[in-house]
Amino acid sequence: MVRLSLSEERNRHCRVILPISVEEYQVGQLYSVAEASKNETGGGEGVEVLKNEPYEKDGEKGQYTHKIYHLQSKVPSFVRMLAPASALNIHEKAWNAYPYCRTVITNEYMKDNFLIMIETWHKPDFGHQENVHGLDADTWKKVDVVYIDIADRSQVDAKDYKAEEDPSKFKSVKTGRGPLTPDWKKELPKKTDWPHMCAYKLVTVKFKWWGLQNKVENFIQKQEKRLFTNFHRQLFCWIDKWIELTMEDIRRMEEDTRKELDEMRVKDPVKGMVALED
Repeated sequence: MVRLSLSEERNRHCRVILPISVEEYQVGQLYSVAEASKNETGGGEGVEVLKNEPYEKDGEKGQYTHKIYHLQSKVPSFVRMLAPASALNIHEKAWNAYPYCRTVITNEYMKDNFLIMIETWHKPDFGHQENVHGLDADTWKKVDVVYIDIADRSQVDAKDYKAEEDPSKFKSVKTGRGPLTPDWKKELPKKTDWPHMCAYKLVTVKFKWWGLQNKVENFIQKQEKRLFTNFHRQLFCWIDKWIELTMEDIRRMEEDTRKELDEMRVKDPVKGMVALED
């Protein structure tokens, strides 16, 4: 993947530490993506799955997905006022060669002036690796590193908070993990019966629109952190629903979910995360 020049991109590196193994996370992530898609779909908005199939290219093998996100209520009002309806749909293409994943988000209206790229490494460590994506030294110096604590309620917007998706209150029946205390990340290395991992997420944003570039790039980076935080809180609190599933179970579930989403966009009301305004 060719990286954008520094003059055209804004980078943020998010690190999410979890009391889950890298092997467990592969299933948990796919389950949670499917469930979260349902929670965001309705009223003509939400997720449309166009492709979900194996791929192999240049020695890399994995699962390729192509989705369209219909986002009318998910973008800030200043964008809705200036942009046509077609600009509020984005295409997400993802190459999941786990434990490495690459996701590219584009918009047909803005073409080359808009791009979000999320590159993720899933590692069995405590988030201490620097520059895990192998950026050159000058680029890495300018990357903003952010740690996401799934048990820290202060990192969750009040509009997004759900008690049943709060890792500080949840205890897994099947694994015995949780609830996560304020010092859970310091205690995790001592818990020999709890696995651990870190999702290292490099987010690259490009948005070229005169007068709006900085405002929208800041909004997108803030929104990505919000998505990562809420998603991983859900993933942990849903662990009893996915911990016993196999990859075969997941592929069947994904196909069923694709059909459900097509119906939900038409029949269900608008739901999920709405845009937070400054």
